[in-house]
Amino acid sequence: MPINNEEVLNIIYKISDNFQYEVDKGNIVTILEKQDHKFQKFFRKLKFRIPEYKKISLDEYGSCVFLQIDGNKTVKDIGESLESKYGDKVQPLYERLLLFLNHIDVNCHYIKKINF
Repeated sequence: MPINNEEVLNIIYKISDNFQYEVDKGNIVTILEKQDHKFQKFFRKLKFRIPEYKKISLDEYGSCVFLQIDGNKTVKDIGESLESKYGDKVQPLYERLLLFLNHIDVNCHYIKKINF
């Protein structure tokens, strides 16, 4: 059953519990992905310099979106906030926003839908 545009704009996400992130003074989010695969652990024991975490910094727009994901705001709320802050720089707004949210949900598992 396909979902319509109104339903898509009413999706609410929350940040997943199984990962860590940091926020710097400029409100830039850095995702910390634990590197605990058995091969990484093995090579660490052999004194190879493999960091415990892989750090992925989001850009200004991605950080702004990520910091608004609170389990209460809808996609539409986040989009309106982006548009009021950045204006035309974020156009086409919902196409880009939905692509980003889908990516960090489906591919990265940083967030999850809580109302669908």
